[in-house]
Amino acid sequence: MEHQENKQCLTQGYLEAFKHFATKAIHAGQEPEQWKSRAVVPPISLAATFKQYSPGEFAGYEYSRCGNPTRHCLEEAVATLDGATYCVAFASGLSATLNVVHLLDAGDHIICNSDVYGGTNKYFRTLATKMGLKVTFVDCSDLNSLEAAITPDTKLVWIESPTNPTLVVIDIQGCADIVHKHQGILLAVDNTFMSPYFQRPLSLGADICMCSATKYMNGHNDVVMGLVSVNCDKLYEKLKFLQTDIGAVPSPFECFLCNRGLKTLPLRMRQHFHNGLAVAMYLERDPRVDKVLFPGLPSHPQYELTKRQCTGVSGMVSFYIKGGLEHAKIFLTSLKVFALAGSLGGYDSLAAHAAIMTHASVPEEDRALLNITDTLIRLSVGLEDAEDIIEDLDQALQVAHPDLTNPTKVEDLLRNLKISD
Repeated sequence: MEHQENKQCLTQGYLEAFKHFATKAIHAGQEPEQWKSRAVVPPISLAATFKQYSPGEFAGYEYSRCGNPTRHCLEEAVATLDGATYCVAFASGLSATLNVVHLLDAGDHIICNSDVYGGTNKYFRTLATKMGLKVTFVDCSDLNSLEAAITPDTKLVWIESPTNPTLVVIDIQGCADIVHKHQGILLAVDNTFMSPYFQRPLSLGADICMCSATKYMNGHNDVVMGLVSVNCDKLYEKLKFLQTDIGAVPSPFECFLCNRGLKTLPLRMRQHFHNGLAVAMYLERDPRVDKVLFPGLPSHPQYELTKRQCTGVSGMVSFYIKGGLEHAKIFLTSLKVFALAGSLGGYDSLAAHAAIMTHASVPEEDRALLNITDTLIRLSVGLEDAEDIIEDLDQALQVAHPDLTNPTKVEDLLRNLKISD
């Protein structure tokens, strides 16, 4: 117990010194004094179990499923970045979703935003319902629709902002105000597309902030992990119980990698924003493109909301290519810098066809209602040189539409592009 009390005092002292995000990303949860070696990089603790002083008396850790030193460092760091009291790490984004849903009882009602990641949609439709839960999909960008969907059995409202893949921005504070008029309903926000660098859902009234750390939080496309942050003590205790007893925990090595990825999160997110905005501005002027979806563009329907709710936006850009499915396929298979692959948020640029890839499990009629058409392409704009990224998009569009060109001069666009920190 003395070790734990000293650790808490030490952590509090460090946190009081962390005023700004980048400093927190580097130092929160990383105190060298917590290790006998005073290592400045938290070591990878691969131990499955830990020797006890006497039966039931252990030095902070008992069994790695229940708690692990490397995972604890990551959870402390993420909680600090999310502006949360607690964070709980899981083996994937979907396992994080599963554990949040396990907070509910059979017969409870879930409201899920209609435009969400395909895996989330599929989980709620096909698996959560098998647990005796009722699920309703609602356009939560319309606050009146959200309020109308709430029933006496509603216990969880699940939203993404921006949504995947059409990048609709949801008014988190507005949703929180409606949800919290009703006792016993939790608001969970999937913050995967923004990361805490650009958006903090808990500060906007959410009860739960979830993200797939596979994406921007880790940022290197070499980890699969989910994170859940909360402020409520009782909510944390329930999630910690579920983490231990369901057992969907990430490995210490993955925690080490994600913890390392956090150190460059501010730098990466600023560059993702810069490159994403450059791509969006270029595509918006392109005659081979019907429409661009990017919350950082003034043309975006929720641009003003984005400015109020966020401090910037990530490198996620979606657009509708002119033509049909064949044009989309030609474009995607002609890319050279971009890889045609699922996932997002890494240093490397990725492109996906939402209807065929990320949202193939969503029923066709639902995709039509959500405007996830055969010409919708989702880009995860990476950290390569912006000029190379744009030139790659340009040449692939040229292959798809050989009779049309974009008159925009890339060097002029980039020269005039200014993003303040």
